[in-house]
Amino acid sequence: MRRVLTRVPNAHCRPFCGGTINYEELLTSRAKSREPSPIREILPLTKIPGMISLGGGMPNPATFPFSGISFDLTDGTQIKLAPEAVEAALQYSSTSGLDDLNALLVEMQLAEHRPPPGAHSALSVTTGSQDALSKAFEALIEPGDSVLVESPTYSGALASLRPLGAQLIGVPTDQHGLDTQALSHVLQNWDTRAQGKKPRLVYTIPTGSNPTGVSLSESRRDDLYTIAQEHDLFLLEDDPYYYLQFGPRARSLWSRDTDGRVMRFDSYSKLISSGLRFGFVTGPEAIVERINLSTQACSLHPSGVSQALVLALLEHWRDLNGFEKHVERVCALYERQRDALLGAADQHLNGLAEWSSPKVEPS
Repeated sequence: MRRVLTRVPNAHCRPFCGGTINYEELLTSRAKSREPSPIREILPLTKIPGMISLGGGMPNPATFPFSGISFDLTDGTQIKLAPEAVEAALQYSSTSGLDDLNALLVEMQLAEHRPPPGAHSALSVTTGSQDALSKAFEALIEPGDSVLVESPTYSGALASLRPLGAQLIGVPTDQHGLDTQALSHVLQNWDTRAQGKKPRLVYTIPTGSNPTGVSLSESRRDDLYTIAQEHDLFLLEDDPYYYLQFGPRARSLWSRDTDGRVMRFDSYSKLISSGLRFGFVTGPEAIVERINLSTQACSLHPSGVSQALVLALLEHWRDLNGFEKHVERVCALYERQRDALLGAADQHLNGLAEWSSPKVEPS
């Protein structure tokens, strides 16, 4: 049995429940106050055959100056989008992503991570994972809330966290990633009178953490999830480097998520293109929906052209095992660069500095 993963529709807020987590308690007052956009709500109706919509402000595609979209791959293959795919890319589309793309990503997530049975999950395409992260922080953090983060942690996350008024609680890291013993110590000794409300959120980059480059070992991933269960924590798994692992890929936190307490952020910036600004978030439907409502209010949906390019590429790769072959090529390049840097460090910095080789350890 596998967890059900669905695409969040634009319509109808769902009850804040699922697994063992009370999502309503997690959400900020701002997130709970968001309402669906009426224009976004009627978008699915425009796809009914023969429907002529006068309510959504959708431009007539005949006015678009583009007659087609095609692109060349580095192996010489040319991919040309079908006329209907071009029209979909250039028109308003669903907040959670082009339907076919969202469905394909759901399929790939389930095949890669094989999440256990548990809370109902959803997936939404975003303008890079940074977009989803920022909106998730806004949906989950009230001013004064304490948030557990790796020390040091990603500066881009800090740029979103600090303006929200979050109290950042740094947890030490070493060559095996986040020190879970230190995390447990912080939580077990938390003094609500002196320190305020106990943290509910952990923000972590488990694979190739930025800026340290270290990865959370498999045993510490197990420990982190166990600690989250013991202290009722919600885990924000920022994993843009997941596919850039040398050797067998470590299991994600989401693959361990029996309770619905993990929200996962993926990005193709390091794998396909950073300029496409393509990412996606996977996690409890009640929270993904709040991210979608935030998107409805600011940008309506991610770039249709970027999504169409990614969809066409993934569909082209599908029957050729092309995605995995591309991942292997990218990893091989970065592994060579890693080895060159380590060799230079051994030659010129030995005795002057300490470092560890970027990889995931079993313990």
